[in-house]
Amino acid sequence: MTRVLVTGADGEIGRAVSHALVRAGYEVSALSLAFGAEHPADRLFVGDTTSVADVAAALDGVDAVAHFAAIPHPSLGTPYEVFRVNTDSTFNVLEQAGRRGVRRAVIASSINALGYPNNPHGTWPPSFPLDEHTPADIADAYSLSKSVDEQTAAYAHRRHGIDVVALRFPLVKWPSVLRDVAEEVARDPAAMAREGWAYLTMGDATRAVLRGLEVSTEGVLVAGLSAADTLLGGMTQELADRYTPGVPIIRPVSDTAALIDTTTAERALGFHPTESLHDGTAVAQPDPETPVRNLR
Repeated sequence: MTRVLVTGADGEIGRAVSHALVRAGYEVSALSLAFGAEHPADRLFVGDTTSVADVAAALDGVDAVAHFAAIPHPSLGTPYEVFRVNTDSTFNVLEQAGRRGVRRAVIASSINALGYPNNPHGTWPPSFPLDEHTPADIADAYSLSKSVDEQTAAYAHRRHGIDVVALRFPLVKWPSVLRDVAEEVARDPAAMAREGWAYLTMGDATRAVLRGLEVSTEGVLVAGLSAADTLLGGMTQELADRYTPGVPIIRPVSDTAALIDTTTAERALGFHPTESLHDGTAVAQPDPETPVRNLR
């Protein structure tokens, strides 16, 4: 594997992953609706992941795919727009990649595939820690789109043999943004209680993607991700007792541990988070890139 297509390549995660891939020695093709700054990829494609022609052009010569193109929150479009764009994009990218003989893809799923963080009815998960087997309760279009994306990955493997890693990202930001969010959530901890105050630094998110591309797994692997602690960095059991009443913690967790079970990512991908917002290990965002010039 030498060339990776990154979709949504001008987004936060897509851009960070592109830089990480180049540093690791990969060639990168980048597909995005637009590019707002210089990009590390040596092949840039301005296009839409719902377009058959645009995706076909971007897949030329590609050995693997890292798919991040999506409307990333239910508030950023109508339910019709969010569901259509997200599911159409994932189907289009995996269908074409599989048909072309691409054998590896990593896609951005989400903790929202379980449905609880954005559930308008305030539904609680049956227990913590959350894992890939937690029953879903979905009542918003974004969460539904992420659940369907995982099913699309299963379809693509069955039909074309492409192996797919679906990473269920929690809140992923650079540390400076995470600290701002943590201050806001500290004023109202109940706001993130249904997702167990889960977060992941951008550095760890990019490492998880690279592991997904490089480690040999077969079929479709769905893996939950989280930092080793919570966004609030406090005593996990005390937070749960106060803000998740009636939701049992069914497996032992250490004093400040996350309420996401990351065993699948650890065992199948060899991924362990190395950065915490609370102990000085989180790596800051690099300096912003200069404005784009002469993009083709």
